[in-house]
Amino acid sequence: MEFLHGIINDINGFIWTYVIIWALIGLGIFFTLRTGFVQLRLLGEMVKLILGTAGTKTVGNEISGFQAFCVSTASRVGVGNIAGVAIAIVTGGPGAVFWMWLIAFIGCATGFVESTLAQIYKLPRGNGKFHGGPAYYIKNALGQPGLAKWFAILISVTFGLIYNSVQANTIVLSVETAFGVANTITAPILAILTALVIFGGMHRIAKVTELLVPVMAGIYLLAALAIIVMNIDQVPSMFALILHDAFSPQAAVGGGLGTVFMTGVRRGLFSNEAGEGSVPNAAATASGKHPARQGLIQSFGVYVDTFFVCSATAFTILLTGQYDIGGKLTGIALAQQSLSSVFGDIASPLLSVIVFMFAFSSIVGNYYYGEVNMAFFEGDESGTIPSVIAKNALLIFRGLVIFMVVFGSFAELSFVWDAADLFMGFLCLTNLYAIARLGKYAFLALDDYVQQKRSGVEEPEFAPSILPNQTGIHAWDEK
Repeated sequence: MEFLHGIINDINGFIWTYVIIWALIGLGIFFTLRTGFVQLRLLGEMVKLILGTAGTKTVGNEISGFQAFCVSTASRVGVGNIAGVAIAIVTGGPGAVFWMWLIAFIGCATGFVESTLAQIYKLPRGNGKFHGGPAYYIKNALGQPGLAKWFAILISVTFGLIYNSVQANTIVLSVETAFGVANTITAPILAILTALVIFGGMHRIAKVTELLVPVMAGIYLLAALAIIVMNIDQVPSMFALILHDAFSPQAAVGGGLGTVFMTGVRRGLFSNEAGEGSVPNAAATASGKHPARQGLIQSFGVYVDTFFVCSATAFTILLTGQYDIGGKLTGIALAQQSLSSVFGDIASPLLSVIVFMFAFSSIVGNYYYGEVNMAFFEGDESGTIPSVIAKNALLIFRGLVIFMVVFGSFAELSFVWDAADLFMGFLCLTNLYAIARLGKYAFLALDDYVQQKRSGVEEPEFAPSILPNQTGIHAWDEK
């Protein structure tokens, strides 16, 4: 097992350091320039669209733009926004935060492209429901069903199973540390809560995340804001430290500037998920009159993840001064000590509650990414998989998700986490290939949306005829 683990680590080190990161950065810069800096130019429109769909009443199983945003944010905003940022600062120093911000900025454009494509090529499921994502635009737009099935398997295993076991493990450890409740008690409760949500279907998932996401983010951001206000005199020097160390790292950072850069970039990429192909699965579920709407809404999700939540963790750690570059105190423990230094004994149970909401919402969001891709196999009569599995693919997948939640509550997860990184690497490369080829259609959709807005149309409507090729478009009727 150790030999296999070593091979996985070697592969991860190569593809993430020399292939994926540079592919993501290169495409992110290209998409930023090609969309005319959509992440800045239409920032106001993004906020307007999110606020305009929040609380919108839906009909039947219809999913609003805000609910789709919450589903994606539920998966995107997880314990990594706390533990991951803490690890980045301890490993790469304060300068890593700058590179985390920069990669998130260009990632907004990538997020816009992949989510807009998911909307263009989504499939109707009846009663106001839609589904879609990379597997669907790879099959229907690129005409590569084999590659589409490969992607569907990768994302279902990575998010629905492996990542959910990690989230479950984090929850039981946090509850045990804060309240002394053993995992033998927490695990079955967590499994039951998960079952109640996932067997309720996408509509219930949307409702749960619509409630959890604003609450969990609000509590955490308020705690960080309190620390910022209490240390307002140190804020200018904190920003100066971040900028200085981004280009002139402290001696304690092993590897110098390269370590600072790579740590910040990887933290940003893992956190905001732009380009990885996960978020488009949620983006495709939303109803709306134009694909660019959901592209803009999901693009703003990168801001929420990195500039709001990750920055909240970074500011808390830096302003309280509890970190030590290269030190042993890191991850959740460092975040907990940082909060405790300000709020005292209440910090441990408070962080435990926040971690529970972050991690449980991630379980729900991650599960949905698997569900929408299980629909890709359900009823498959091609002979690729046994018919009994094809007929019950979703039910089997739900059972496996609950099993992995229980498994993760008891397991040592270093091996499966590294295995998930390997799966995620292949997942990312597959999606980047697809959006690099299909990005031109997202650009045309954006231009059409902007032109309609400029001409005074309050709610632009999409006509497939604006695209030179309508192959694979099934959810949009010509107006």
